Amino acid sequence: MSQIKNIGVFTSGGDAPGMNAAIRAVVRTAIYYELNVTGIRRGYEGMINGEMVPMDRKSVSNIIQRGGTILKTARSDQFKTPEGRKLAYGQLKKHNIDALVGIGGDGTFTGAKIFGQEYDIPIVGLPGTIDNDLQGTDFTIGYDTAINTVIDAVDKIRDTAESHDRLFIVEVMGRDSGLIALRTGIAAGAEAILIPETKTNINALFDRLERGRKDKSSKIVMVAEAEEAGGAFEIAQQVKDKYPNYDTRVSILGHIQRGGRPSCMDRVLASRVGVAAVEALLGGHRNEMVGVVHNEITYTPFDSAIKHNTDINPNLLKIVEILSL
Repeated sequence: MSQIKNIGVFTSGGDAPGMNAAIRAVVRTAIYYELNVTGIRRGYEGMINGEMVPMDRKSVSNIIQRGGTILKTARSDQFKTPEGRKLAYGQLKKHNIDALVGIGGDGTFTGAKIFGQEYDIPIVGLPGTIDNDLQGTDFTIGYDTAINTVIDAVDKIRDTAESHDRLFIVEVMGRDSGLIALRTGIAAGAEAILIPETKTNINALFDRLERGRKDKSSKIVMVAEAEEAGGAFEIAQQVKDKYPNYDTRVSILGHIQRGGRPSCMDRVLASRVGVAAVEALLGGHRNEMVGVVHNEITYTPFDSAIKHNTDINPNLLKIVEILSL
């Protein structure tokens, strides 16, 4: 029988729409199984500083539709040190927390893996990142909302591009993963998509623009941030130098991709994995991420989950080439 009596839940790293839905699911599932649950504010930094608050049904009322995270989030350099992790463990013991649910991405799970190895405390993770770059789940919490936010913005950009016969280079988030750029580029009818998973050949972009319809009044090129060719502004300058007749503009969508009400898909995903996380802890799981693959709950060791999902479906890239004519 499980000895878990009090579960601590926290969010860490970059915020993602749907995190609140996940917090709600963890809290209410813990209560359903007659467990105590404690919210840890500001991620690992708050864990070190003892920012703990008991949570009940009421504390997670009316949050499922809210973006961001009611527990706040932060990055912690101190937690990267043995001394910082020792302080964090001391605070958990002080507050009688005997299991953890961490909601986040790479950094969250890397910290959880090390923490779980150093101290005998069960930890499970929930995939909360807009980048959708974790192994062990088809989609991450926040990804669906983020790509729909991008589509809404690019549709508006297309309106002004059409009105002025402009070419827009649109930069979206995804320093290590181009999945946001790839899917939104297809959905927005982009002429080209530049992502870190495929080596950029600027001449290939020029060729794509050359082969496109000359009478097309607007053109959209989607670029993942920190793209190897230099990012949106550098790419735009090269396009201007090659095609001075194009009215080329840059739009950096930035942090609007992290905000907003979570989509139905993100709320359901967050709810499913939130319930599964508590049940996983009660079932003896530890040092694993809970995900959904082929509509089934799965458990992936942190070591495997944080290996970036770099395999891009070549059919999606082919679709871009075909439909951009």
